[in-house]
Amino acid sequence: MDKIDTDSGNSTLLQENKSLYIIKIGGNVIDNSENLYHFLKDFEGLDGFKILVHGGGKVATQIAEELGIEAKMVDGRRITDIETLRVVTMVYGGLINKNIVAQLQRFGNNAIGLTGADGNFIRAKKRPVKTIDYGFVGDIDKDSINPENISRLMQAGFTPVFCALTHDGEGQLLNTNADTIASALAVSLSSLYKTTLIYCFEKKGVLQDINDDESLIREIDPVHYEELKARHIIHSGMLPKLDNAFTAIACGVKAVIIGKSDDLGQLKENKPFGTRLSKNA
Repeated sequence: MDKIDTDSGNSTLLQENKSLYIIKIGGNVIDNSENLYHFLKDFEGLDGFKILVHGGGKVATQIAEELGIEAKMVDGRRITDIETLRVVTMVYGGLINKNIVAQLQRFGNNAIGLTGADGNFIRAKKRPVKTIDYGFVGDIDKDSINPENISRLMQAGFTPVFCALTHDGEGQLLNTNADTIASALAVSLSSLYKTTLIYCFEKKGVLQDINDDESLIREIDPVHYEELKARHIIHSGMLPKLDNAFTAIACGVKAVIIGKSDDLGQLKENKPFGTRLSKNA
């Protein structure tokens, strides 16, 4: 049963035995209309509360080029000057977000498209200038998420769809990494729900051999993870994602799953899906 704690004037939603999926999708889903259609159909079919998080960097880069705005990248990270911020706001918060929401409505899901500024759901801090000025890029900390407001939205029957935009509380929008947003949402909402964080991308999960899709590692716990790193089976670009995943688990998230968007429907059928990361494999 849901309860509201009104002690000391606070209204905090307390959920008992409620499950929540927070799923992040990337360009391999967004850029392909057929992939997106099937993913959203499977997403709608999942039981329990759901939150979808998306980026859209490839589309933003394409439209920026069409407008004569050069994409500036450093070590794979986008420099967000004022012109780029205008583009990503239009693309993330408009074109991509509203297309996803419209598709979910098609499947009977009462989705609502959001930035972090809406409802003051996600407040970030502009990244300080050190050796590189990333421009209008937002960094998230443990106090950035407003879990009670997000919970109220879900309790009212809406499915939040967050794009990769936050705000600083002073009227400024900020471009913020979608993986980071998804992880922060999962950690914060794990105080209210049994939360599973899912990263959907082009591979079936974490692979023993990056060139062999059949070499999927089904489960990884922290001890196994250290072994895989020591043997250089997991390295390079996968390391930050898994480091963040185990940090989320240590902070209360039930589990993190990394898998292929095409296979999401296996969760509904109680079949193994992707690579499951947890405290105990």
